Amino acid sequence: MGSVLGRISVETPKYQVLSSSAEYEIRHYAPAVVAEVTYTPSQLDGSRDGGFRVLADYIGALGNPKNAKPEKIAMTAPVITKSEKIAMTAPVITQGPPGGGGGGGEEEEAVTMRFVLPAKYGSAEEAPKPLDERVVVREEEGRKYGVVRFGGVATEGVATEKAERLREWLERDGHKVAGEFVLARYNPPWTVPPLRTNEVMIPIE
Repeated sequence: MGSVLGRISVETPKYQVLSSSAEYEIRHYAPAVVAEVTYTPSQLDGSRDGGFRVLADYIGALGNPKNAKPEKIAMTAPVITKSEKIAMTAPVITQGPPGGGGGGGEEEEAVTMRFVLPAKYGSAEEAPKPLDERVVVREEEGRKYGVVRFGGVATEGVATEKAERLREWLERDGHKVAGEFVLARYNPPWTVPPLRTNEVMIPIE
C-alpha cells in the first residue's frame, strides 16, 4: 500500500545538499556502482522503458536473478534514464521518434536506463556479473548536480520542459552545466500520479 501512496521504502543514493533555493538544489552525490543498459525503443518492443525488464532480470526483481552467482540484488530508487539522439545505421529499419525535429528518419533516440546498486557493493568487481551482455556494471564517480523535484507522471515532454527551466536557472546563477539531464523516477508505475516523486538532474562543474 505504501508504494501506491508514494512512500519510498528502498535504499536511495547518498548525497549532500550544498545549497538550495525555492527553485532547485545543488547536490553532491557519492560514488556509486550502477548497472545500466543502452538501447533504442525499437529494439525493445517500441518502449522507452523497455530496459527496465532487462535490469530487473539482472537483479532478480521479477524471478531468478540473471547474474553469475546467482544472487538477488535489492531494488533501489530512483530508476534513472537518459535519452540522446543517435545517427541511424543503414539500412533504415525504423523511423525517428515523432516530433524529432524533422530529421526525416536520419536519427532515432537511444535510451540509457540505470539502476544504482546497493551501497554494499563498493566496486564493480564486487557486484554479480550479468549474464545478459547488454547489461553493463560500472563505477560512477561522485559529482555535482542541479536538481529539481516534481510530482505527477514524468513524460518525456514534462521532463524536457523541467530540464530546460533548470538549465536556465543554473546558468542564471553562474553554474557551469557539464552534460545533459537525466530523469530520476522513485516510484513504481502503480503509484498514484500526484504522489509520485520525480527529479530532473543536470551535472554541473
